[in-house]
Amino acid sequence: MSRFFVEPQQICGERIYMTDGEDIKHLSRVLRLTEGDFVDVSDTKEYEYRCEIEEIARDQVILRIHDKQSFAKEPKLQVTLYQGIPKQGKMETIIQKTVELGVYRIVPVFTKRTVVTDSRGNFGKKVQRWQKISAEAVKQCKRGIIPEVAEAITFEEMVREAAAEHDLVLFLFEDEQETTIKQVLRQRQAAAIASGVPLRSVALLIGPEGGFSAEEAETIVASGACCATLGKTILRTETAGMAALAMTMYELEL
Repeated sequence: MSRFFVEPQQICGERIYMTDGEDIKHLSRVLRLTEGDFVDVSDTKEYEYRCEIEEIARDQVILRIHDKQSFAKEPKLQVTLYQGIPKQGKMETIIQKTVELGVYRIVPVFTKRTVVTDSRGNFGKKVQRWQKISAEAVKQCKRGIIPEVAEAITFEEMVREAAAEHDLVLFLFEDEQETTIKQVLRQRQAAAIASGVPLRSVALLIGPEGGFSAEEAETIVASGACCATLGKTILRTETAGMAALAMTMYELEL
């Protein structure tokens, strides 16, 4: 079943009015759907709909709602991945795979060891392309929302934002030798259950190639983040975020 995304204001009573040109083209010319066919539609906020195509025009598609349900495949836990910006096309792989695994938001971060720069002020175009990759991955795995790929921020901004906006900040550090991510997650989950206040948001901090510098690591720990290891081997930056996200979802979501 094909899945499309609309804004809540495009839903009027028993009808949904799809007006995005790319979606109309994909529906009519690529998928070759016609009146009477069914599609799934998400409002990107809370609900998903099973709809029948009622009319296909050049500038809009009118859909009639047959069923409305709360998101069935969207994780309750909101995990934000703060990713040190890697070289070449690695970010595209990171976005695609973490979206499939259930990430809520992805924030590119400029760190001391980040090789990629924004010297020409064109980095915003990369973010736009990455957002499209997020949208494509969502359609494949049929999630309810399109995870945001935020504008890139500095290391200092990451530390402040992560501490202020999340119930748990996990700093995955290759030099950590004792505390594992499993230990941290289980301890925090047990504490949350005992207090009756569930963990709702988690931040994962992943460095670029070469990891965070010693000074950056000290700053992160001083901010209150929980430092943990992902295992005995050192993972590539494009692997570390996926592994951390999968482990977090296993412990706190499944």
